[in-house]
Amino acid sequence: MDLARLMTAQGPRYGVVDTDRRTVRPLRDPAGPEHLADLAQPTGSRGGALTSGPSLAPENESVPLDEVRLLAPVVPGKIVVIGRNYGGRPDAAGNLIIHLKPTTSVVGPDDPIVLPDSSHDVRYEGELAVVIGRTCRSVAPEDAAHHVLGYTCANDVTAWDIGTDGGQWTKAKGMDTFCPLGPWISTDLDPAAALITTRVNGEIRQKGSTAQLTRSALTLVSEISHLMTLLPGDVLLTGTPEGSAALTPHDTVSVDIDGIGTLRSPVVATSNSRTTGQG
Repeated sequence: MDLARLMTAQGPRYGVVDTDRRTVRPLRDPAGPEHLADLAQPTGSRGGALTSGPSLAPENESVPLDEVRLLAPVVPGKIVVIGRNYGGRPDAAGNLIIHLKPTTSVVGPDDPIVLPDSSHDVRYEGELAVVIGRTCRSVAPEDAAHHVLGYTCANDVTAWDIGTDGGQWTKAKGMDTFCPLGPWISTDLDPAAALITTRVNGEIRQKGSTAQLTRSALTLVSEISHLMTLLPGDVLLTGTPEGSAALTPHDTVSVDIDGIGTLRSPVVATSNSRTTGQG
């Protein structure tokens, strides 16, 4: 099942996406991160069933995707970013490298990435994002999947020149608009071998599979849960393939993950920024 978060006349709502019909069917009631565990249950195949939690609107209230404004599919309490986790290139000591992004860095599909005046080397990093569905504390790798709601596309935007100047990676990764998420959460994706493709202005810049991750998505959930409690709505960014490079104003960057969809973001200078869709 694919869960989108959209703006309605009543405010932000979750809804179930029908990717074949290109429609979304909203839930009757609002739902926040604390309700994520009630929204869906993994079924092992596309088309999971809603639980007895928030109820769907009638089918005749489905809305074409082209007519709704999609928001970031979750507003996380925290975003945990994994470094050097791709293509067999871990930290030399084999250590788990993590950074944190603030919630204020999150934007949704088609919202702009705003290039700050303080950096001249802002780079895209297409990644698979894990969305936590149930409170997760010191779990074993074999139990990690039970705490995951699903997966979405992410762009771990990074001001590279700031990060390499004294190792200030929270500054480099934490600026407003530096964490696009979307277009929705897939509850049925197999995270073990998902193909990730990042394009800039239609040109392929990154291509890789999550099979190349040094630590798998579920291994990361387990390891991080031993460092800090993960709460419903928290997001883990699992690492990026080779090919990250600088963005310029008027670029359009897209992150596509097979089995999820495509996250698109226009790139603008600070003076051209507008309201974003975190919701």
